[in-house]
Amino acid sequence: MASDKDRRNQGVYRSEAAEAAAADRAAMAETERAAANANAESDAASGFADPDAAANADAARIAELEAENADVKDRLLRLAADMENLRRRTEREIKDARTYAVTSFAREMLSVADNLRRAIEAVPAEAKEHGDDGLNALIDGIEVTERGLLGTLEKHGVRKLDPEGQRFDPHFHQAMFEVPNPEVPNNTVVQVVQAGYAIGDRVLRPAMVGVAKGGPKQGQPKPDETAEAGTAEGAA
Repeated sequence: MASDKDRRNQGVYRSEAAEAAAADRAAMAETERAAANANAESDAASGFADPDAAANADAARIAELEAENADVKDRLLRLAADMENLRRRTEREIKDARTYAVTSFAREMLSVADNLRRAIEAVPAEAKEHGDDGLNALIDGIEVTERGLLGTLEKHGVRKLDPEGQRFDPHFHQAMFEVPNPEVPNNTVVQVVQAGYAIGDRVLRPAMVGVAKGGPKQGQPKPDETAEAGTAEGAA
């Protein structure tokens, strides 16, 4: 049997163990209370302690994000429109550059075309008919050279303006004189003094022309046609 001393020692040990266990439980409880208080303080500081306040905060944040999204969408749409305008402008500039790249060179070549035409027209008709083979060959060579030059210019977008019989257009023609002619509608080109040239929609050199004066306006019948119409109606 255990002695009294041993029993006393065991009692002391049990008492000390119980006190240690109680102290541990108290420490754990204090730790839990401190954590709970910290969480409560954190929630109160962040504004989410109250469910209504949390809902309001969420709604405000959603509204803020929707506004930012709308602003970004608007800026993207504007950027897309600017890029489309830039693309169209670039395409137009590239097209114009290709069309009008030879403008300066073509304008310089017009004097060559004029000289070839003057050389052909300088030969009298009788000389052409009764000239020797050498003269005819020279004339044919000049004409072939002229056609080749005009063909090359046309291949690069340059076209010759020969508006005889057409209505006078101040954008492409330059009136040098007027020709009284009641048989032809007013402002009709009746004579071309010098051919003009255009490239694309632009004029390299306007055609110098003479226009009819004294005739009916464009689209109106001639006087003799009106008289003939009246005679036909009377006969009917």
